Amino acid sequence: MSASRGEFSSRFGFIMAAAGSAVGLGNIWGFPTQTASNGGAAFVLAYLVLAFCLAYPALMAELVVGRYGQANAVSSLKKVSKHKWQHPLAFLVGFGGIICAGMILSFYAIVAGWMVSYTAEPVAQLMGAPEAANWLTSQSLTRNLLFAGGFIVLTVMIISKGVENGIEKWSKRLMPALLGILFALIAYVMSQDGASEGLRNYLLPDFSAIFEPTLLVSALGQAFFSLSLGTSVMIIYGSYISKQENLVTLGASVTLIDVFIAFVAGLLIIPAMYVAQEQGVQIFDEAGKLLSEDTLVFQVLPALFDTMGSAGLFVGFAFFALMSIAALTSSISMLEAPVSYTVEKFGLDRKPATWSIGTLIGSISTIILLNFEQLFGLVIAITTRFGQPLLGLMCCVFVGWIWSRASLLKEIQSGCPEAANGLFWKIWPWYIKFVCPVCISLVFINSLR
Repeated sequence: MSASRGEFSSRFGFIMAAAGSAVGLGNIWGFPTQTASNGGAAFVLAYLVLAFCLAYPALMAELVVGRYGQANAVSSLKKVSKHKWQHPLAFLVGFGGIICAGMILSFYAIVAGWMVSYTAEPVAQLMGAPEAANWLTSQSLTRNLLFAGGFIVLTVMIISKGVENGIEKWSKRLMPALLGILFALIAYVMSQDGASEGLRNYLLPDFSAIFEPTLLVSALGQAFFSLSLGTSVMIIYGSYISKQENLVTLGASVTLIDVFIAFVAGLLIIPAMYVAQEQGVQIFDEAGKLLSEDTLVFQVLPALFDTMGSAGLFVGFAFFALMSIAALTSSISMLEAPVSYTVEKFGLDRKPATWSIGTLIGSISTIILLNFEQLFGLVIAITTRFGQPLLGLMCCVFVGWIWSRASLLKEIQSGCPEAANGLFWKIWPWYIKFVCPVCISLVFINSLR
């Protein structure tokens, strides 16, 4: 590997960076919200099964392509291709993932900016500045531009430092901080009235609901999207892994951490919803359907914090700080996808390349904010509902149908010499060739409805 590209200095560093990419707002809020909307514990059980039956094999496909190619997503997929005529398809899939990651970051930065502003609101209250506090939690173009731009600048500053001093260094700091805040909040919420009812709803499944098609497809989609698949991110991170590392166990570790944090986030959000309900905040309508699913985090939980008196300021600060950290760990990986391609393709220095791309993404965020009603939902739909499933599907096709089986095994054996005789190699190649494409196609078809 070229020294200029860099690589993760340790196994722990890669796991924290890859898990940080996977653990974002989708896990901390999206997973609990999906759980509340899809049968509680039945959804959790389906998600846990599908995360390992679908997401882990697809994650391994992207990691192994990246480490084999030792380059950006486009170059790595071209190296996998057997014939020159497959190179345009490799460019389409690799560059499509890069564009997808950049577009996701453009709206992700807006949402992350909201999280940061809500984190600052309790501080303004404690400082005796109620007008500033009200501004921080009120929708305004000025606030949105300021905080989205600030979040992008923070992401750029981390990525401009490179792999070891930027991505790895900050992932090692942010992920433990995220876990610490998460467990502290869980301990607090569990001591409140109503938490036990939420815990029962979260942990005791209705087995009759597990095989409902809508629930299964929702769980499948959550498992797929939570690991940042289909955006070229894991191909890039795979290219920074040493050849001496065991990819099979590394991929399993990332999947386990991602699933674990999603599950633990549910231990916070679901009981917190029932605590809020116990204190008079309406969570469900008369038919039992979750209210304000998309904006619940900005409506119901602040109302819950308000019922806690002065303690609510500290709890609210901790909660939105948690959400902000989760957003930052994901935004780091999204920006790295286009930066790595630009640096290698055009020979630019990392710092100017990072600031240039960050400025471009910030401009797109500004355009979205200026046309919020028309563009915000549209960009989310194009990238997460259409782009990611199709690109993830094509990556599985490359590994399962285009890449030479012998070359694939040789790459996996780097760091895992006994792979050929293990259970993983007996199952995974066929799984990635047949099962994953069918399941991902199912997610995509459902997204068209």
